[in-house]
Amino acid sequence: MLAVITRFQYYGELFAGYFKFAYALLALIVVYYAVRYGINLLLPFVERALDKRPGHNHKQTVAIIKITMQTCIWIIVLIILLDNLGLKISALVTGLGISGIAIALAAQSILGDLFSYFIIFFDRPFELGDYIVIDEFKGTVENIGIKTTRLRSLSGEELIFSNTDLTGARVRNYKRMNLRRISFRLNVSYQTPSELLQAIPQILTKIIQSVKQTSFDRAHFAEYGDSTLIFEVVYYVLSSDYNKYMDTQQEINFKIKTEFAQHGIDFAYPTQTVVVKS
Repeated sequence: MLAVITRFQYYGELFAGYFKFAYALLALIVVYYAVRYGINLLLPFVERALDKRPGHNHKQTVAIIKITMQTCIWIIVLIILLDNLGLKISALVTGLGISGIAIALAAQSILGDLFSYFIIFFDRPFELGDYIVIDEFKGTVENIGIKTTRLRSLSGEELIFSNTDLTGARVRNYKRMNLRRISFRLNVSYQTPSELLQAIPQILTKIIQSVKQTSFDRAHFAEYGDSTLIFEVVYYVLSSDYNKYMDTQQEINFKIKTEFAQHGIDFAYPTQTVVVKS
């Protein structure tokens, strides 16, 4: 009788083990398809959000988000399943934590650039096509990648920056400039009569006000130079386009040259008078 009871207990425990294994396997299959369906359902919303943010490699971003979500969900699911199977997961969690720290230290630079990529993505200090200046480097943004951002300089070469360097640097974005403040100086000869000197600010004012897409600020006789009388002019170009600024400044320069010639005002250049005593 005792042998029969023992055999029944053995088969009962064996059946319970098989049942627990089958339950875990079924749960794993269900979770697999649930995770797959949930991620595929969520990704279109992510892609639509990315389409509203030009200047980023959307395929790379979607791939990173997908891999990150899958990894995190599967780690959580496996830990829960192992716990339900009766296994002690405290040592596994500790091992995963230590492994994560080791991987993070080994890939510190790569992870730093990856996090910086997401900072650039969400904060949007610049986008594709923006003309930016970082320290002594400047160029147009051509690509914002997971690890690096690439610029094309005015002279044609490609400038490559790590994303960490960009998030830690002072970036000047000229594309987002609504208007451009321009300040320049004119040197007039000391032989210019006082009446003409007093008329020069009004002449400069009329010239700048006659040019389209400009906003005049001021024009003054600023100071006495070593060999010239210096006038300072300040105005705004109502555009961020550099070519538009150069066209405007060129038009102003031509008009100044014409008006000064008509009024008999001479531009000055550095001169020295040498007195020879015999």
